[in-house]
Amino acid sequence: MLCIAMSLMAAVLMLVSPPTQADDSEARKAESPYFDVASSDPSTDRLPLKSTSVDVRIAGVIADVTVTQHYRNEGQRAIEARYVFPGSTQSAVYAMTVRLGDRLLTAKIKEKQQARIEYDNAKKEGKTSALLEQHRPNVFEMNVANIMPGDDVAVELRYTELLTPTDAQYGFVFPTVVGPRYNSPQGAAANEKWVATPTLHAGTASNTSFDLKLSIDSPLAVKDITSPSHAIEVEGLNGNRARVTLADKTAVNNNRDFILGYRLAGDKIESGLIMFRGAEENFFLAMVEPPKAIPTQQISPREYIFVVDISGSMHGYPLETAKELLRHLIGGLRASDTFNVMLFSGSSSMLAPTSVPATPANIEQAMETIRRQRGGGSTEIVPALKRVAALPKNPDVSRSIIFVTDGYVTVENEVFQLIRKNLNQSNVFAFGIGSSVNRHLIEGMARAGQGEAFIVTKPEQAAAQAERLRRMIDSPVLTQVKARFEGIDAYDVEPMQLPDVMGGRPVILFGKYRADAGAPVRGKLIVEGRAVDGAFRSELSADGRENQTASALRLLWARQRISSLSDQEALEGGAQQKDAITSLGLRYGLLTQYTSFIAVDQVVRNSNPAQTETVKQPLPMPEGVSDLAVGAEVPSTPEPAAWLALLVVMGIVVATVITQRRRS
Repeated sequence: MLCIAMSLMAAVLMLVSPPTQADDSEARKAESPYFDVASSDPSTDRLPLKSTSVDVRIAGVIADVTVTQHYRNEGQRAIEARYVFPGSTQSAVYAMTVRLGDRLLTAKIKEKQQARIEYDNAKKEGKTSALLEQHRPNVFEMNVANIMPGDDVAVELRYTELLTPTDAQYGFVFPTVVGPRYNSPQGAAANEKWVATPTLHAGTASNTSFDLKLSIDSPLAVKDITSPSHAIEVEGLNGNRARVTLADKTAVNNNRDFILGYRLAGDKIESGLIMFRGAEENFFLAMVEPPKAIPTQQISPREYIFVVDISGSMHGYPLETAKELLRHLIGGLRASDTFNVMLFSGSSSMLAPTSVPATPANIEQAMETIRRQRGGGSTEIVPALKRVAALPKNPDVSRSIIFVTDGYVTVENEVFQLIRKNLNQSNVFAFGIGSSVNRHLIEGMARAGQGEAFIVTKPEQAAAQAERLRRMIDSPVLTQVKARFEGIDAYDVEPMQLPDVMGGRPVILFGKYRADAGAPVRGKLIVEGRAVDGAFRSELSADGRENQTASALRLLWARQRISSLSDQEALEGGAQQKDAITSLGLRYGLLTQYTSFIAVDQVVRNSNPAQTETVKQPLPMPEGVSDLAVGAEVPSTPEPAAWLALLVVMGIVVATVITQRRRS
């Protein structure tokens, strides 16, 4: 009987376990984050980044941000410091300077490989140099070579971004930490070195201080300034100038995104047309307030596929936040809707083979399944998406895919490509869960799937975000959106095709225009579309709209064009747009995936550069994320059919044992 039981159990294990690969021994090992190990060698400063300070100046709808990183070598050996840090997904990084003692080095923008060669040569020659590279639109790496003992090096970065309101609520986000990324050995980023970043254990505070100050200058009074992430002090509320600082500078402030929200008097979007006349090119920005959402009288049945990340980085607080969100999302389904739930980590499992009606019993079964999850394993998001794409679909029912994840992966482009090519008959809505989510992935998924991105940092935000999604799906605000110009010679307009407008977000247009020297611009921009209650039309006059202080429009247009080309490149695969993106980066002096900033001091300061120690600055674990996010095992998530097979086999074993005992 024991032999029978063991044979049956072996068969079950073959059903439950994932199939092995014949060439596992030769499989690529991906670069991965790892826990920082404290060094006892006092001669090398292992923590050279001493402080980060941020100065944010918001004028109207444009933010200009200065970030200063202070590096100091308190050891006895020369070092090279490497620091991986996050950036805003909307930022146009346009300047970098390095202050070394009484010398100020101004960085130049170069083609990425050329900048790397110049940096490596300067490092070998013993010259202090700095290299800023972009690995993702929201992940940068700073390299500072030949920091001599006692050196204090200040690296200053400057970027600008557009603040796009949602439901008349303006928001500014400054990310402070890159969460540990799961790097699939099969992914295109498997050999990217930046992913192998040292990370502090959860609950261990970074020794790097962080400070931020922010000012808002607006033609309308500023009100309702709040921060769900940090304790802040506010001056000038209800006036045209407001100042914000961190309330407690001694607290741990660099392990989560800094998030600020504010409203303007009248609760209206500051819509309008801004124009800038440059030396060689002229640029404009148009922001058109959409109509208010009106509930439709008849709601069509819909199908919802909820795809939930239960990997190691979601363990604990993020997964509990996701459960609260899903309780509101699934609990709010209508009786006419159908739904399904996929849980994924190393592999994936479905609630049912096909979508089920949103009955109370089915909803409770789904919620009970979700409530039992604890989080563990890797984040194999690409196989999960492929499985979603293969699900059978009723052509007469609209499908919405709701993705819930922290986004701690490196396969963003593969994800965007899959969504564009295989889920183009569905709307994809992405919910980023946690204090420091990968916004590049979350926003890119929504953009590729013609949906919307949401960020949920706390459980108490879940109900409001779920309700916002329902309003969007039930009643898109504006469809069939088109823009045309009368009396304005506009060209290079971005985006080339306007998407449907959802959730109270304005219509945004960047572009260039031609104008005769010395002659004022006359004409207007007309935006038209279909609202729920009929035709929509908005006109913006160009008269008197030229503003010579709006030089940031030049950078924002280039940033938008680069973003569009990057999206196209992700869809095509490979580096099809490399030349175009490189050209834009070099022409407008912007950091891109193909251009970098390089600054070199021409003084040889290190007589023995071969003995320089390379130090990777460790990153704090994002707030709420457990140690399971780093170096987690990859458990399989068995399918319902496998569990059923297990129960059947165990039943056979038990019945056989009972029968044998009765006979004896």
